[in-house]
Amino acid sequence: MKQPYHLPVLAEELIDALQVKPAGIYVDCTFGGGGHSSAILRNLNEEGRLIAFDQDQDARRNLPDDPRIIFIPHNFRHLKKFLRLHKIEEADGIIADIGVSSHQFDEAGRGFSTRFDDALLDMRMDQRQELTAAGILNNFSEQELHQIFEQYGEVTNAKTLAKTIVQQRQRVPVKTVNEFKHAVSAVVKGNPNKYFAQVFQALRITVNDEMGALREMLQQTPSLLRKGGRVAIITFHSIEDRIVKQFFRSGSFEEAATDSLYGTKPESPFLIITKKPILPSAAELAANPRSRSAKLRVAEKK
Repeated sequence: MKQPYHLPVLAEELIDALQVKPAGIYVDCTFGGGGHSSAILRNLNEEGRLIAFDQDQDARRNLPDDPRIIFIPHNFRHLKKFLRLHKIEEADGIIADIGVSSHQFDEAGRGFSTRFDDALLDMRMDQRQELTAAGILNNFSEQELHQIFEQYGEVTNAKTLAKTIVQQRQRVPVKTVNEFKHAVSAVVKGNPNKYFAQVFQALRITVNDEMGALREMLQQTPSLLRKGGRVAIITFHSIEDRIVKQFFRSGSFEEAATDSLYGTKPESPFLIITKKPILPSAAELAANPRSRSAKLRVAEKK
């Protein structure tokens, strides 16, 4: 039986929080399998519009035959540029599901999963870019590798792992999942499956500059949302969740200067709708174990 391209996480909760207006304009920054987009489209009338972004060319196959949807085959970090190109100044809602689609994990040739030993270490969401996971492993400095594994993978022996990779690649470059596992097998700590999952997560985040793209996209949302419009972000990693939480709270990633006369700081452009993130229900966790680390945060433009 063919696996679904991707099961949308927290779909009902997201639609409820978005408060879709039938004739509104909505942006899905991570189209993927089209699950969240389909849910939005069901709530739009003939005048409503949906703009869907996805840098992964495979996602295009999931596009419905619907005149209300515009597909943008690019990274959501270029949000404002492409909305302006399509003469869209303001939107009623912006959503993003930050993470890897089930399709990307399950396609051996994409190199996202630790399960396929013969797969090339690729991990590019956008196949047009040059940097791959193998490129990182074979070319980044020991210090850069240490920082990546520590920050994005929370790998306990990140420094030792980085040193081992640099030593091993001098003998032979690593190209496949199995070659990498074999090269670092002596320093694997704890459960190997969990260990390599953390390492692969760090590589994937770096290959696709996921944190940089998330920050850039969020910074564009205040000027793109009309008053009362909502932004809803689903994250799967603690760093991503902190980025979203911080931005909703202050509307900026810069340290806001305190007014010298009144001792106040600039006010956030957002009203926070979710004081605590919305988590998957027990039923969803049972149906889709990959949803277990998902967190949904929602804010409204003041």
